[in-house]
Amino acid sequence: MRGNSRHRSSHPDRADGAGPVPGPAAAGQRHDADQAELTRVLAPVVHAAGADLESVKITAAGRRRLLRVYVDADGGVGLDKIALISRELSARLDATGAMGEAPYTLEVSSPGIDRPLTQPRHWRRARGRLVRVPLLDASQDGASAAFPPSAAGRPAQIEGRVVTASDHEVTLDLAGERRAFSYAELGPGRVQVEFGRPAADPGPGAEDAVPAAAGPRARGRADGH
Repeated sequence: MRGNSRHRSSHPDRADGAGPVPGPAAAGQRHDADQAELTRVLAPVVHAAGADLESVKITAAGRRRLLRVYVDADGGVGLDKIALISRELSARLDATGAMGEAPYTLEVSSPGIDRPLTQPRHWRRARGRLVRVPLLDASQDGASAAFPPSAAGRPAQIEGRVVTASDHEVTLDLAGERRAFSYAELGPGRVQVEFGRPAADPGPGAEDAVPAAAGPRARGRADGH
């Protein structure tokens, strides 16, 4: 299992002699942040730091808003990279005014183990982990006989360990038998928690699947607190 180390702080912006550049929120205007716009603004910053922007979520947290940004990378994202990305994202948000004038807190972290595997990079980073996944298309290579739908007509759920993952398919070890599946055949995979798995035997490629613990840095807009 991978744990997250989290801490929070908030402080007003420091005056730097220049206000926000023209952007999604002009000076003096109330602006409700748009998730798609935030993704467009923040993704290049995360990519420049050598990571992927997995998701952006905005929630209300009392009088201020909480902006959660999830990032990941091959080999995981450690505390130093999280801190770097947090500083760069904070500067980008201040420069563009993408979060408007209402106070907010920025929290940056890596995804938890419950993140669904929906992209090839997710499967690649889960190499060596036990996953459960619905089989959506069981029409090829006799798969329909091996993995019939449930009695309720729901797709078959298969469980196996990720051996390899490319841009087009993933190979799973199913009780000692290795089978390759295209991503079109699979629904969102879920990494399974293995409490009894020895720490000294993380499995092949687990260094890619179990990133280092990550902790976000939080930042708030000027709000007098």
